[in-house]
Amino acid sequence: MKIWANTRCNLFCRVIGLVALLGTIAAAPLRAAVPTDWTAPQKPFAIGSNLYYVGSRDLAAYLVVTPQGNILINANLASSPSQIRASVRALGFHWRDTRILLLSQAHYDHAAGAAQVVRETGARLMVMDGDAQVVESGDAHDFGGPGLLPYAPVHVNHVLHDGETVRLGGVVLVAHKTAGHSRGCTTWTMTTRIADRPEPVVIVGGYAPLDSYRLVASPGHPASYPGIAADFAATFKTLRALPCEVFLGAHGSYFDMQAKLRRLPSEGQRVWMDPVGYQSLIHDAQGDVQQRIRQQEQARN
Repeated sequence: MKIWANTRCNLFCRVIGLVALLGTIAAAPLRAAVPTDWTAPQKPFAIGSNLYYVGSRDLAAYLVVTPQGNILINANLASSPSQIRASVRALGFHWRDTRILLLSQAHYDHAAGAAQVVRETGARLMVMDGDAQVVESGDAHDFGGPGLLPYAPVHVNHVLHDGETVRLGGVVLVAHKTAGHSRGCTTWTMTTRIADRPEPVVIVGGYAPLDSYRLVASPGHPASYPGIAADFAATFKTLRALPCEVFLGAHGSYFDMQAKLRRLPSEGQRVWMDPVGYQSLIHDAQGDVQQRIRQQEQARN
């Protein structure tokens, strides 16, 4: 029985590897479409007392520092871990002190580097339900279409649920399921100190449907997944209710990061405090989704 089980495991692993390889080859022409800001280096910087930016010019990754080790939010592209590692070290922290890896969403631009980060640091990977299976299969297509590239699958140590807390060294992060952009898209909240005051932080996971998404079912064309429109509606309700002073996101473009960096020398870390910009993003994004639903309903009739 043990010999048969090992043979079955070996065969299964080879099949999964072949599928991933074929998917990567098939998707190779799409790699040229990766925006340059996703790979362009960004000098790391402190956002608050225990929160640092360690991503690229646009693909955000955050390091949460605690006395018992650190938490990394997002692993980004398959090519990103070396850049993230260099940023962590440039700030004076140890890469191997990364104890927990969290994700904003299961798409390849945020999760493809997860396998390497886990392999190099031994971090425990925690992923929201709805995205965990995608991460474990490496199938970033999920319901999003061929524009989402496959990536190396990685074991999820803990499946998170809406409202669950992640705790390490006295720091508490709350996982809010803000589905729609992916089934388990996650917005993270925590507290950091700016100008010696505790401020609520919101790291938005994702809020917009890709062009390939169908939010409304029509004959012969089902919705991208059952309940996707309702998920987007629930996401905007959740985001609107979150206390937010420090506005961040899975992409720097969500919160005008580059423009704020230009103001950082004169304004200091308070530049990241933007509750008005946060609510404006939610308002505009919800309007865009509602318009998309109306357009798809009209096309159906």
